[in-house]
Amino acid sequence: MYEVFQKYLDGKIVLSQEQSERIRSLSVVKKLRKHQYLLQEGDICKYHAFVAKGCLRSYSVDSNGMEHTVKFAVENWWIGDRDSLMSGEPAKLNIDAVEDTEVVLLSTQNFDLICKQIPAFNDMVNNLLQSAYNASQKRILANISLSAIEKYEHFLQRYPDLALRIPQGMIASYLGMSPETLSRVRNQVMARQ
Repeated sequence: MYEVFQKYLDGKIVLSQEQSERIRSLSVVKKLRKHQYLLQEGDICKYHAFVAKGCLRSYSVDSNGMEHTVKFAVENWWIGDRDSLMSGEPAKLNIDAVEDTEVVLLSTQNFDLICKQIPAFNDMVNNLLQSAYNASQKRILANISLSAIEKYEHFLQRYPDLALRIPQGMIASYLGMSPETLSRVRNQVMARQ
């Protein structure tokens, strides 16, 4: 599965053979079974995770046991608890596999080393962080300004393939609504078509 990561890197930046081998030597490939945790709330997040195959989600659980999905990550996406990665504080998020998944892991120390030694990798990371920030801002604006139907339609437009892979309860959690509300919204959307 490392080849998927190498192909991703080759599509984003130009690396010498030596640089490619350096990144590979610092990477670890890990397989996760469906429902298996990559990170549990309270643990320290020690890895930047690139999804080579499958799907992960990050979420928190409130005092009432309700899950609040923050992010999904499918093939060619990155995931981690950035706050925990940067601060070394316990993670506030859980990350688990929605389906059988394979990830390429870079420890924080190795990730920082690669960024320092390979400027093109560092530039790629900075671009990814900017894109993630922009996406987060758009999501916040959508959540505070769109109706439930508009949120669901926006999700379907933005992530049509993801909508087919993710259980409806997780989509509802991501959109900030109950599964019952999502069911009503889905029926209204389907009636319009």
